Amino acid sequence: MVKYFEEHSNRVTRAMQAWPILQSAAMSRQTMTYKDLSIKMYGRDIAATLGSILEYIAVYCNQNELPPLTAIVVNKETGLPGVGIPVEEDLNKVREQVYQFDWYGIFPPTEQEFENTKEK
Repeated sequence: MVKYFEEHSNRVTRAMQAWPILQSAAMSRQTMTYKDLSIKMYGRDIAATLGSILEYIAVYCNQNELPPLTAIVVNKETGLPGVGIPVEEDLNKVREQVYQFDWYGIFPPTEQEFENTKEK
């Protein structure tokens, strides 16, 4: 049975939705604005909702020693990731690590794995 992301899906479910979008952008060596990501996910600009969703991805990457996939999501005005997204001082170096990683070579996180990020 096909499942669809619903308007009121929880943050963990939305993190699962964001993962393949970010994977694809990373494998294409692209950054993505918060607005663009929110339009892909929700069909409209509600970028302000993404911080808590991306936090699951950021923590998962950190806990599993993966490059910080969320470093490619940027503010359209500054070109920088949002506050609370952990990146080193050299953002270009960090992004290059994200771009070089084989994101298609790993299984995407499960709902339980994202939920577990909040428990540690």
